[in-house]
Amino acid sequence: QVQLVESGGGLVQAGGSLRLSCAASGSFFSASTMGWYRQAPGKQRELVATLTSGGSTNYAESVKGRFTISRDNAKKTVYLQMNSLKPEDTAVYYCNQEFTILAKKAGYWGQGTQVTVSS
Repeated sequence: QVQLVESGGGLVQAGGSLRLSCAASGSFFSASTMGWYRQAPGKQRELVATLTSGGSTNYAESVKGRFTISRDNAKKTVYLQMNSLKPEDTAVYYCNQEFTILAKKAGYWGQGTQVTVSS
């Protein structure tokens, strides 16, 4: 059973920084694609960044150059470093883990952590 626990959210002024962490339990972390998604009030959940087991990254255009995703397989933790934050980055941020086992894709979500950026 996979469990994901996010931390590091909070209230920050525009231009500030936050670092989100997502600690995973269970197996297959090193073989997983880890991702961060966010959902603002009244909007659909959207991709922020993903990081494959091989180290390939993908970022939303809106966060390129400001956010960095990284992982520590020994700690089973994925991070999202967020710099130059903007009010439009305000959302609940969710951690996601995906892996394939026996030719079937499995996906798990954390409970989310609130990020609020004041102007």
